Amino acid sequence: MNKATMPPLLLLLLVPLVLFNLRLSSAAADPIHQSLVQCFSQSITAGEASSIIYSKNNPSYTSVLRAYIRNARFNTSSTPKPLLIITPKEESHVSAAVTCAQKLGFRLKIRSGGHDYEGLSYVFDEPFFILDMFNLRSITVDITDESAWVGAGATLGELYYNIWKNSKVHGFPAGVCPTVGIGGHISGAGYGTMIRKYGLSVDHVVDAKLVDVNGRILDRKAMGEDLFWAIRGGGAASFGVVLAYKVKLVPVPEKVTIFRVERYLTENATDITFKWQSVAPTTDDELFMRMLVQPVTRNKKKTVRITVIALYLGDSDSLVRLLNKDFPELGIAKENCNETSWIDSVLWWANYDLGTQPTILLDRDLNDANFLKRKSDYVQTPIPKKGLESLWKKMVELGKVGLVFNSYGGQMNRVRSDATPFPHRAGNLFKIQYSVSWEQPGDEAVKNFTTQAKLLHEFMTPFVSKNPRSAYLNYRDIDVGSTNTWSYEDGKVYGQSYFNGNYERLVDVKTAVDPKNFFRNEQSIPPRST
Repeated sequence: MNKATMPPLLLLLLVPLVLFNLRLSSAAADPIHQSLVQCFSQSITAGEASSIIYSKNNPSYTSVLRAYIRNARFNTSSTPKPLLIITPKEESHVSAAVTCAQKLGFRLKIRSGGHDYEGLSYVFDEPFFILDMFNLRSITVDITDESAWVGAGATLGELYYNIWKNSKVHGFPAGVCPTVGIGGHISGAGYGTMIRKYGLSVDHVVDAKLVDVNGRILDRKAMGEDLFWAIRGGGAASFGVVLAYKVKLVPVPEKVTIFRVERYLTENATDITFKWQSVAPTTDDELFMRMLVQPVTRNKKKTVRITVIALYLGDSDSLVRLLNKDFPELGIAKENCNETSWIDSVLWWANYDLGTQPTILLDRDLNDANFLKRKSDYVQTPIPKKGLESLWKKMVELGKVGLVFNSYGGQMNRVRSDATPFPHRAGNLFKIQYSVSWEQPGDEAVKNFTTQAKLLHEFMTPFVSKNPRSAYLNYRDIDVGSTNTWSYEDGKVYGQSYFNGNYERLVDVKTAVDPKNFFRNEQSIPPRST
């Protein structure tokens, strides 16, 4: 009997049998895959285990690996690849992954959205597995309690969409990029356009579920306050696998105001930037003003353009009055402003046109990756005008690297620096992100553009924080320091930049919960002895 004469029902029955046999043959050809499936089958069926574990023999392996690579620098033939990719669908699958990886002697890299700029969640020099959390994306919004449980594999866009579906007057203070994974974003502190009104994302986390090194599923009460403190800004991948966070929502007005204003050096950009440094961190808490600084070519001449992008939690008349008083140099008028809903402002900040339907926030935009490099700094005293003028000259000379100034102040000044592992609160006027992206593949382009970023970062040394020169964990930057020995001293180099005085407490937590250092990457928190 051939397929043409085979009864449809029999054909339907044979399809899953063929797929199962393919999995079995794949496992037989890969003893590590077979061993992991066997270990998993102590708690789930072998068929279920095979359906969530991808070996290099699996035809879907490459597409699963590439789907959440967000930096094309780590999507090359020479990039170290995981032996297996585990894609849990249940919390128990995560527990099995943690215990089985240890039994088999392999490291786990934990990936939620893949936006870590140095690829540390999916690249490693030792043989490793990826634990990819993208299936654990459930979101439960409780408007009565003004809270939400959010799976670590959910994206910011999915969280914003689900809040909007339940309420038009609630929001959450987190990032502007909709495809960022919740797990990484919150574990590294998380911030967005409401940072001055409501502080960081972690300031609104009230519970969490985590799988520890022993495979136990723990909530806040079970894990204890020290570990709960550590996973809210200290990089949770050093301590366990976060399954979900419970966050408190924040009120937002029915109408907010947004604007974007561009100025060039010939249009008073230097005076505006100088004044922005003192106004943006001290103005009304309802107002967040980001400034982009970019080298551009205008009328065949190289110059610098600044762009002020703002969210104001109020109406445009109030905003214009406020800025005419605090920041007349910017010259804001009502026609520069748009009054809109909070969810529409989220879409606008994500570079969608006003009027775009919120369902676009559910698009995970898979396989979308530029070549990029990011770095960070904190500014604690205003850069003088002569310093700005020298900065413009350096940016034009280098040609490609842009800067993003994110204003602090407001609520950030009211939260203690040790309330969470993220220490960069009062005393910081704004954070700088160094940003360079390119499309050309190859080592020469990588060297060229990463060197530009390093040179501009080096140039800024006199104007930024010192002892330590601080950096932001979620703007992951391997130049800050890295380790392959996981000694306390190695960890201190990058640990003090990211966490300042909170590094010591993070080391204490690590030593208590993962003394053998199973959960580790090139910038993880080490235990006091390994």
